Amino acid sequence: MALRKILALLKKDFLMETSYRLAFVFNVFGVFTSLLMYFFINKLFGGRIVPHLEEFGVNYFAYVLLSTAFFGYVGVGLGSFAERIRTEQMQGTLEALLLTPTRVTTILFSLALWNLLLATLDLVIYVLFAVFVFKIDFSGINILSTAIIFVLTIVSFSSLGILSACFIMVLKRGNPFGWLVAGVEGLIGGAYFPVTVLPAWLQFVAKFFPVTYAIRAVQFAVYRGYSPLQLWREITALAGFSVVLLPLSLAAFTFSLRKARRDGTLGQY
Repeated sequence: MALRKILALLKKDFLMETSYRLAFVFNVFGVFTSLLMYFFINKLFGGRIVPHLEEFGVNYFAYVLLSTAFFGYVGVGLGSFAERIRTEQMQGTLEALLLTPTRVTTILFSLALWNLLLATLDLVIYVLFAVFVFKIDFSGINILSTAIIFVLTIVSFSSLGILSACFIMVLKRGNPFGWLVAGVEGLIGGAYFPVTVLPAWLQFVAKFFPVTYAIRAVQFAVYRGYSPLQLWREITALAGFSVVLLPLSLAAFTFSLRKARRDGTLGQY
């Protein structure tokens, strides 16, 4: 029964997205132009941070290509829940959806599934450009390590995304949590440059964000071929974030949903 509901919501999202075909072309172009920008930044400034990249065995462009592609993929978990709930609010379908006899976890999973599929497509585009245009070598990748990192990071990011959606559920507009986490994580978590270039106090703050461990781990897994055993510190940290954040986020969303129902604001936006 739950699978039928998930597939029905997925079909709805598919029909909506395919009605905007030009958006796909612009998305591919956007990925290419962003990569081209980093390519020339590497030409101009890449040599300055070579000492910070020695442990990964790559230049700045290879580092930032992987980290931004990965951050964009798993970051869908942070933004998709709040974004989709806001969209459902604007379309006037949120109240009808949440009042159906469907488990909250099923609804949340369904809301994020289509965005996750789109993010997978973006990731494939990144990889194709990396391999065939920019000649990045991914032959040393450890697939098992990479898969574990992806799963744990998606869970932890999705948990943060659900917490972010709680603000949308209650406040309707304005999401300070989502803005703070997305902005800070991208800046100090290693998505655009290695964490080691930051001051010592910011490196300490970065330890409290899952993306810091995720990006470091995926760099080692893809470029160095590190096994899960060699990445036990990063994997343990990501597992810890997932175990703590997932039940916390689900409890917070359930509370927000009950409050919105009690206040009669589910249909408001």
